[in-house]
Amino acid sequence: MPVALDLQPRPLDHLAEAGEDGASALVLRDRTLTYQALRRRIGVLAAWLAEIAPEKGARIASWMAKGELSCLLPLAAARAGLVHVPINPLLKRAQVAHILADSGAVLLIANKARLASLELGDIPASCRKMEEGEAWSDAEVLDRFLPPSSADPGEMAAILYTSGSTGRPKGVVLSHANLWLGAVSVAHYLDLAADDVVLGVLPLAFDYGQNQLLSAWKAGACVVPLDYLTPRDVIKACLRHGVTTLAAVPPLWVQLVEQEWPEEASASMRRLTNSGGALTSDLVAALRSTFPNARIFPMYGLTEAFRSTFLDPALVDVHPTSMGKAIPFAEVLVINDRGDLAEADEEGELVHCGPLVAQGYWRDPERTAERFRPAPPMSVYGGMAVWSGDRVRRASDGLLYFVGRRDAMIKSAGNRISPQELEDVARGTGLVVEAVALGVPDERLGQAIHLVVRPVVGVDDPQGRLPGLLMKELPNFMQPKVIHWRDAMPLNPNGKIDRTALMRDLTA
Repeated sequence: MPVALDLQPRPLDHLAEAGEDGASALVLRDRTLTYQALRRRIGVLAAWLAEIAPEKGARIASWMAKGELSCLLPLAAARAGLVHVPINPLLKRAQVAHILADSGAVLLIANKARLASLELGDIPASCRKMEEGEAWSDAEVLDRFLPPSSADPGEMAAILYTSGSTGRPKGVVLSHANLWLGAVSVAHYLDLAADDVVLGVLPLAFDYGQNQLLSAWKAGACVVPLDYLTPRDVIKACLRHGVTTLAAVPPLWVQLVEQEWPEEASASMRRLTNSGGALTSDLVAALRSTFPNARIFPMYGLTEAFRSTFLDPALVDVHPTSMGKAIPFAEVLVINDRGDLAEADEEGELVHCGPLVAQGYWRDPERTAERFRPAPPMSVYGGMAVWSGDRVRRASDGLLYFVGRRDAMIKSAGNRISPQELEDVARGTGLVVEAVALGVPDERLGQAIHLVVRPVVGVDDPQGRLPGLLMKELPNFMQPKVIHWRDAMPLNPNGKIDRTALMRDLTA
């Protein structure tokens, strides 16, 4: 039976209490943790964290691949009264240094190679660093156990860093209640059950990826975390573990349906979930052909409110371009430019209200005030709402359709990328005086990153040196697909670089 829609949130670490003692909870490379073992390990890890970071609300950062520690930290930190700050393992030293400084983390746990990549000054003096293995060995030597917490669900539990349309990543503050209710909502509408096996291919620092873990455990299901190198790795994992649930972003789906799937690998699949970009009709058809027994769940969300909508699988073929309707616990309003509730088929801004709305941006009242504002008067929930900046319309049947983004964010391969961050890095090389990053429509990536630059006069070989410097400073998903060199940038009437003209030039 589906997970009950209980609107009463609990401390986040209680999610581990849902499964049967002997049932599989987490499949690791060398062993499988039952729910009984999972609960024990969370308690041991939480006791150690409380010992080394006794100040309530202290931030604990993790920068690591998927494994036991990265999967248990969200619950163990919450149990210890701490705040988990997961860092995407694909990020490089500049982004990591920013997150550590901005969050005020008191501890960074990572592997030896990642720690070695950081330079002097990247880790604040108040932040201790530790290797993954050392953390576990210290916890086991301490040999204490912290029982389930009685934390106020309104307390802060995590800070997830996400790129904004301008500047460096900003931290979205999430409470126990935000994460708990998100897990309950998704487990319910996906109809997850104790006999499900969820393959976790998405980064755990991504709200979509972390929710896979939490919603599966709320249902008493089993999670198989996977850091894959090729689509074949995903297929092998599905075959080996009898995977029933797979979540991905469109570029990965494109790669997966291009592969030959043994019937034994796809036959067990019950559901496919998609976010981070829209599915096309052709891709839906290919997914149905590859996974004939699976229901397809297109979804839309934003880190500031976790997730807003999903499309009922029964409607996917009839309304393939729809975002669907609000998920449980979410209220989604379409507000027109006059501030009124939009009429049917009238374009407006998507405004998300309800208990999934995050607490704002960490230590950034100015940007918080821009995005988190009082809910419109017609809201049932009231309180604070997330004004998404996304333009949508609601059809007469209640289904929502995406129109466009108000900001200039680039969405490539499921990643939200700040143009300004990329531009700042390019200019920081000293090779270019102007830089503009644009997202150009791309069949495989959704948007491909094109970087338009004007070189500094007199520098030696800027075209040959720039790609290497960008590779050093930026993660792979932020690397431009094409760098365009210009002697001059087009300007608009205000004297600013005309991004619209550049986009027309690149797409002509």
